[in-house]
Amino acid sequence: MPNTNPLLYHAALEDFRRLKRQAALRQVLARLTGRSSELLAYADVDTYLQPMAQIEHGLQEIPVAAIVGSVGRYQDFTRDFLPKRDSDAERWARVKSAVLDAHPMPPIEVYQVGGVYFVKDGNHRVSVARQLGTETLTAYVTEVKTRVSLTPDDDPTQVICKARYTEFLDKTNLDKLRPDADLLMTYCGEYDTFLRQIATHHGWLQLKRQRPVSDAEAVADWYDRVYTPVAQMIRGQGTMRHFPDCTEADLYILLLRRRAELHELLGWQVDTETAVASLAAPTPSIGQWLRDVVVPEELEDGPTPGQWRQRRWDPRDTASRQGEGLFRAILAPVRGSHADWQMLDAAIELAQRENGRLLGLHVVKNKAETAGVLAQKVAASFQKRCRTAGVPHDFAIGVGSITDTIIKRAAWTDLVLVPLPAATAPRLQVSAHVAALVQRSPCPVLALPTATASMEHALLAYDGSPKADEALFVATYLALRWQIPLTVVTVETAYTTAAAADRARAYLEQHEVNADFVLGKGEIAAVIGETAVVHHANLLIMGGFGYRPMLHRFLGSAVDNILRNFPHPILICR
Repeated sequence: MPNTNPLLYHAALEDFRRLKRQAALRQVLARLTGRSSELLAYADVDTYLQPMAQIEHGLQEIPVAAIVGSVGRYQDFTRDFLPKRDSDAERWARVKSAVLDAHPMPPIEVYQVGGVYFVKDGNHRVSVARQLGTETLTAYVTEVKTRVSLTPDDDPTQVICKARYTEFLDKTNLDKLRPDADLLMTYCGEYDTFLRQIATHHGWLQLKRQRPVSDAEAVADWYDRVYTPVAQMIRGQGTMRHFPDCTEADLYILLLRRRAELHELLGWQVDTETAVASLAAPTPSIGQWLRDVVVPEELEDGPTPGQWRQRRWDPRDTASRQGEGLFRAILAPVRGSHADWQMLDAAIELAQRENGRLLGLHVVKNKAETAGVLAQKVAASFQKRCRTAGVPHDFAIGVGSITDTIIKRAAWTDLVLVPLPAATAPRLQVSAHVAALVQRSPCPVLALPTATASMEHALLAYDGSPKADEALFVATYLALRWQIPLTVVTVETAYTTAAAADRARAYLEQHEVNADFVLGKGEIAAVIGETAVVHHANLLIMGGFGYRPMLHRFLGSAVDNILRNFPHPILICR
């Protein structure tokens, strides 16, 4: 070390004392925030990350900000190389005063692990360089190859997590089988979950292929067919932005937990896409909470039009997605009446057309009735009918109000079925139960008359409202997916003009759907009924009630008249 300038040396000592006080404060803040202020120890890398090889790169310029650890002095400095020990004062001051006196700083020696560096020799020089704002230092670099790289943001806890990931890679060789795979987690103890999934998939794969399957083949197939589709769904729905501190693999684990919670809550399996969407479900505002307390449930407005569609996709894409349908989870409430079983026959046909799953629901008044004879009989009959038809299904018994139970569970489904009396004679009134489902259900409602024929020609009632736009979306999908004729009827009123029909025509043309268009005048329900007869339509698709619940109680709506008189299935959207 060159001769020290006394003035510069004493000034450097004062700097050291000031920086040491900053280091103490930094450590206190780290304890309060839970964020580490410690340098990484190279011994942990050597122990946990299992170095595979070393490469000497010689003299290089390295970024000071990427120096995050030390071989032997990791306890003597904070993460940003503030000095912590009084015993370092003299040496630190000599280094700084020499630099200020224009003496060149000798190269340091470092290990490089991924994108970070560990100091073998030159800790005080790095500390002084950080304090002076120096961006790069000259260093003798030895690169240490590991299966998992480190980054400048890693703290000691993350090193442990990467160690666990290294152990996982040792057992699976996933990084060699799929070099682009990144299953790094902050939930360090969850790699056993992946290993259990792989073991289960291994057994399933051997049964499916009727031959021995190697470990490597099972790992690769699990990654391609089990993990990757879910990860793509997480990315596609933008879920990551709601969890900024989590990795993609973390969210995969969270999703598994969420699905298990929903299964316990609902009594049936929830599809992956719905579970992913539920991870980012917004928390109700205080205003919404107060409104829920004050306003009776039967007077709630229900979800905003279009919310259900946000977790679905464009109709043209749907029609070509390897057999996947829009209505994959269909809720079929059954009390055990003759009308319910007739409705179930139509539901089974619908599930077959959609490659969907039927979710049976029987609602009782109290928990004691869940084990009653009627509930068990309904469950057995539902399951038998579905098995005979070869339709995937689940069944649950709910407790409480029938309407409220259905509406709450509808959030996890794509379609709710509700039976209507046969329309051989006009229905005297729409029950409060049906009206509430139409008003408040978060997904479309399919009202099925007792004597239901196949749905082979769709009639869309379109008035240009937001709810009618949702019906237009569904009608477009059904025309493409089911390959059935579509007729669009628009009834001119004081609120609906011929321009609404033009909007529907443009949307259908955009999606290459051919349709007949009818522009009518008069009483809405009557025009819709007459159009259905003329065009032989046996499925009506329309938006829900136009009024808010309070007004609807007093004024009624065209939907009421249609529900009372239309003899065929009615698919109501919002």
